Amino acid sequence: MSDLIAIAYEDQYKAEEVRLTLAKLQKEHLIALEDAAVVVKDAEGKVKLKQAVNLTAAGATSGGFWGLLIGTLFFMPLLGAAVGAASGAIGGALSDIGVDDQFMKDLGETLQPGTSALFVLVTKVTPDKVLEEVAPYGGKVLRTSLTKDQEAELQEILNNRGITPASLTQ
Repeated sequence: MSDLIAIAYEDQYKAEEVRLTLAKLQKEHLIALEDAAVVVKDAEGKVKLKQAVNLTAAGATSGGFWGLLIGTLFFMPLLGAAVGAASGAIGGALSDIGVDDQFMKDLGETLQPGTSALFVLVTKVTPDKVLEEVAPYGGKVLRTSLTKDQEAELQEILNNRGITPASLTQ
């Protein structure tokens, strides 16, 4: 089961920085993300959604490959590639996985202009190591599927930017 975590940041670029940090941590097998997306509300108040994976492009690429392969078998590789790419793009566009786009846009509307938010679906995490990396960015927890205690603990860590009383005395 995945946990949804949405965190707002005070500038337009911070959420993308944290997403890139999480991507690095995913390569190190410290976190497993089902989805990660950034919502930016620019200075004019326009909300922009930035998906980590463009499903339409991925579908077109995959469909084009398979269409070319099958088209070659029937001596029509260009037609097969075109049909495969088109059907793959349509399939990719229709198969929206992860965090609901409308939910992210609606929550993005509540942000102040010039800010951003990160939406992640986490399937597995090594909390101490991941929090150590993302806490310095700060942030305000908008929504989670965590328990109230876990959510409060996460907000406390973000408020303190990873600084705990034990680390202040050393």
